[in-house]
Amino acid sequence: MHPMLNTAVKAARRAASLINRASFDLERVRVTQKGQNDFVTEVDQAAEQAIIEVLKTAYPDHAILAEESGPSADLHDENENVWIIDPIDGTTNFIHGFPQYCVSIALQQRGQITQAVVYDPTRNDLFTASKGAGAYLNEKRIRVGRRDKMAEALIGTGFPFRDTEGLDEYMKMFKIMTEKCAGLRRPGAAALDLAYVAAGRLDGFFEKGLKPWDAAAGSLLITEAGGIVGDFRGDSDYLYKGNVLAGSPKIFAQMVNLLSPFAK
Repeated sequence: MHPMLNTAVKAARRAASLINRASFDLERVRVTQKGQNDFVTEVDQAAEQAIIEVLKTAYPDHAILAEESGPSADLHDENENVWIIDPIDGTTNFIHGFPQYCVSIALQQRGQITQAVVYDPTRNDLFTASKGAGAYLNEKRIRVGRRDKMAEALIGTGFPFRDTEGLDEYMKMFKIMTEKCAGLRRPGAAALDLAYVAAGRLDGFFEKGLKPWDAAAGSLLITEAGGIVGDFRGDSDYLYKGNVLAGSPKIFAQMVNLLSPFAK
């Protein structure tokens, strides 16, 4: 395992131990609201600090972009190394004890994602990838699914929950996809959905309005597992714009055909 990936795994496991401890007594977890349907807990913040501490101890000159604390003071356009972190993707699930959430950590080097960890603490599923070296689940090589017909594909998604203005448009996409695929799923943690595409548990995924920390690690897992990630037109400019479409190559192409009208 690449030493930088090893450090990221260590950071993810440290965060997960805090998350697991808190999950046994959710009544006592303090929750604050950031916006409509947008919550943060003291556990998100503690987990994020634990991750940053591990990464900064190993790589003091690397910059950080994290969901709760935002960009570190040393984050500039010319940074060679930026760690992109979501301490708990799926906070709303976590608050309810609904076991679908994960830690997501990715390293971006000169604009390219080169290391990725998505860790699901409730199932002890560790998804990892290094650029050019394949994607793994618990140290076993993973590949995207083999199904090539949309009618047989299981597709993951997320729908607008902060900005509900996008709901009408989403309902149109929902109708198209429901008619065309075998099933649509909305488990509530995009980083984990993307990891599931990499492992072939989902054949594809689409969502609008994602943040870089939702998609950074998952996108590398998918490309290293033989899949494709893009925006709704199929272009590669998705990470900071937030419209993400992913899947095995054949399913990806069919999803672009169906969803490109919603690209804006």
